[in-house]
Amino acid sequence: MSETSPPGLTGLRVVVPETRELEVLARMLERQGAEAIRCPLVAIIDAPDPAPIEAWLRRFIATPPDDLILLTGEGLNRLLGVAERAGIAGEFRAALAGVRRICRGPKPSQRLRSIGLGPDLAPEPATTPGIIAALAGLDLRGRRVAVQLYPDNPNAPLLEAIAAGGAEADPVLPYAYASRAEDDRVLATLEEMAAGRVDLVVFTSTPQVRRLVSLAEAGGRQAMLAEALSRTRIAAVGPVVAEAVRAAGGQVAVMPEENFHMKPMVNAILAALRGGD
Repeated sequence: MSETSPPGLTGLRVVVPETRELEVLARMLERQGAEAIRCPLVAIIDAPDPAPIEAWLRRFIATPPDDLILLTGEGLNRLLGVAERAGIAGEFRAALAGVRRICRGPKPSQRLRSIGLGPDLAPEPATTPGIIAALAGLDLRGRRVAVQLYPDNPNAPLLEAIAAGGAEADPVLPYAYASRAEDDRVLATLEEMAAGRVDLVVFTSTPQVRRLVSLAEAGGRQAMLAEALSRTRIAAVGPVVAEAVRAAGGQVAVMPEENFHMKPMVNAILAALRGGD
């Protein structure tokens, strides 16, 4: 792009249904000329009752498991936060260093590296079925496997796979989701999408998709949701989110080929939409 050319997304209206990093992503798109329509759908909060999480951490420290499966970077963030507030962060990090660490995708791997550790196993594809397939190739007999779960997904298939391998699962759910956007605001955004007045919607997590679906179903707006998803180009940060979009009835038009983070996603959006392609 020459110095006199307009930014690559000039004139495009892009819905950004993000909460934790809303402004970061919105500004990245706005620097490329887009009009970012902020529609925060999900906030992540600490679990309402920290006692079971602290008990899990103390058990992890006193009798470390053989393996730890981290499904999200946020999960490790929250575990470290509870450990810090309980005054056992150092002990938890020391115990972490001694277990086999299995990560689903780049985010938990990155968070581990930020504390001087890293994954021992990062199966591909970076999905729960990918983790289950990798576990099938391991000898789990007699092992204890700690599992970091995430809200709205008890992940029975993963826990069943651990048990089927002869291991004991020790799950923990370290955070919760809290919806922050007013229903009317979200539904108004859906209406804009259904009317064809939005060029792109960007999804960075599966709870965002589930929130749209649940609101549409609760309000009897399934037809509007279907129209919105069919008339609006959809970008997904990675394959897990893309699968959630497909389950909701949409088709992902833009997704990074690798490195499933915001910057590669914005680059993929530029490549797909620059010049109205």
